[in-house]
Amino acid sequence: MRIQAKSPEAKTAYVLVEELQAYFVSKLDEISQTYGNGKACEAVEWGRDGGLHGGGVRYEARDESIFDRASVNVSQVHYDDDERKKLSSATAISTIIHPKNPHASSMHMHISWTQMRDGKGYWRIMADLNPSLPNDESKQTFDQMLVKSSGDFAKEGMAQGDRYFNIPVLERTRGVSHFYLENFNSGDFEADRDFAKSMGRAVIDTYINIIANALQTHTSYTPEEKAKQLDYHTLYLFQVLTLDRGTTSGLLVHDQNDVGIMGSIPSHVNRELLASWKSRMPKPQDLLVEALLEALPNAMPTPVDVETKKKLASAVRTHYKKYPEALSMQASGEIIPPTVDNHS
Repeated sequence: MRIQAKSPEAKTAYVLVEELQAYFVSKLDEISQTYGNGKACEAVEWGRDGGLHGGGVRYEARDESIFDRASVNVSQVHYDDDERKKLSSATAISTIIHPKNPHASSMHMHISWTQMRDGKGYWRIMADLNPSLPNDESKQTFDQMLVKSSGDFAKEGMAQGDRYFNIPVLERTRGVSHFYLENFNSGDFEADRDFAKSMGRAVIDTYINIIANALQTHTSYTPEEKAKQLDYHTLYLFQVLTLDRGTTSGLLVHDQNDVGIMGSIPSHVNRELLASWKSRMPKPQDLLVEALLEALPNAMPTPVDVETKKKLASAVRTHYKKYPEALSMQASGEIIPPTVDNHS
């Protein structure tokens, strides 16, 4: 049994992320019914400290004819019984979809409400389109959606997204269309909640249209296109495990949901390509890449199963505990959230 947070704002945020989760899962199941084998997503539950401090439920895609990896995770962690913590609660939906067809773009979305012990809080809203193969039409569609749905925040959110998802050593960004609002609070909680909800629905609807169009248009793909997808999936793993502040923070705060946090990692990567990037990394991040390589099986293509996810999570956690100063080298927008400190 998972105990929910007590504050009204946290309860409202939890209703919101559950609604978005249910909506997105229903849309993914429709994609499976229409274009795949009709296998529905399945729920996997986890508890923080046995559920005493919350936990979450993630829905994992089971239709391997459509999805390489896909999960829609909702979580709420709280410390209502521990007033020593700076953080009161953190409520989030985090989702990553990696289709099997290389013509269908991957997509990541994160919407969360973080509330401090003094009652103050803020939203974090992220969305990004991550294609393996270039598709100008999909990028334009996603960009237009971001501009329309975010309104006055479009310029700031898209600029911060491009900055956050930049990969300096490779001189490129992770995806092609990015949005990121950090520490968002207009002073009107209900209005901000409605904004987060409308953004989430717009991202989901737009992405479902993009993937459906890709699956209709490209019913097959070549080995060369699949190889490009494998290389892109390697880039995705590289960015998530060496730069993504949210992933690292989640791993450092606790080790009770490592497999869920690693839900964004594709099923296979190119170990040799990852190894080629080690020499580009500044110290001590070259040692992090080395640790990731040690955690990955020595095979091509390189599988990332559940046990490998656990090893990768452990490698990241061990690295930053040994080199905490390296956290400053991770991705950020204009504001760097003190996520790990808040859980202390």
